[in-house]
Amino acid sequence: MSHRFRTLNFVVVILVAGGLGPESALESGRCDDAEFRSIFDGKSLAGWQISAKSGHSRASRNESGGRWVIENGAIVGSQDIPGNGGLILTEEEFGDFEVALEMNNDFGPDSGLFLRSTEDGKAWQAMIDYHAEGNLMGIYGEGLGGKPSVRNFSFLDKVTAIRPETAPFALPVLPDAWKNFWRHGEWNQLRARIVGNPPTIHTWINGVQFMTWTETELRHPAKGRIGLQVHGGGDFTRQYVRYRDIKVRTLKAP
Repeated sequence: MSHRFRTLNFVVVILVAGGLGPESALESGRCDDAEFRSIFDGKSLAGWQISAKSGHSRASRNESGGRWVIENGAIVGSQDIPGNGGLILTEEEFGDFEVALEMNNDFGPDSGLFLRSTEDGKAWQAMIDYHAEGNLMGIYGEGLGGKPSVRNFSFLDKVTAIRPETAPFALPVLPDAWKNFWRHGEWNQLRARIVGNPPTIHTWINGVQFMTWTETELRHPAKGRIGLQVHGGGDFTRQYVRYRDIKVRTLKAP
């Protein structure tokens, strides 16, 4: 982890609200690079494939899966024609794992970090709904009937303003502190862990745990791909999602 994130985590402990859940901000913020391996080389899409099989690619009649290119060491995604998004998925499948990445998206496009995804986009999704009324690092059942759909905050009409939402894991950052905790236009770290089947999923933003959720039904495979999304609908051909420093570590179920 870069020195920038370690410094930010220290500041966050001062800014967050009381009651961080089962782990302290510092403990949950640990992301030892020695335990992770890179799954994106920063230069090519080697090890990844674009999928046009999800409902987000209907505008192209499922012929194309959005526009995905490499720019300045990052995967950059957008709609390729108005309304047409898609997925980029690892070729490798994962079971119990933790994935971390850095994100610097435009505020407007709807994206997502897919966990155990099928090629047609059925997955447990760590939300990257980076737009008004959206959320970061809540949990959503993509292609699973929208179940679950849990979040502890929503964006207002600008990226610096959020409102708390009722959720099984309380919002760990005071709404007034959000504008200092989250640095729009800079690289921020997102992280998700999924273990077991039915799974337990944990998510973090800049080292602070934002969500813990446990499924109670067996309704999705125990292995799948890691994916990133550009949502279909609207016209987001000139707004972009950007991801870099994507790494994973495999875990053993308890």
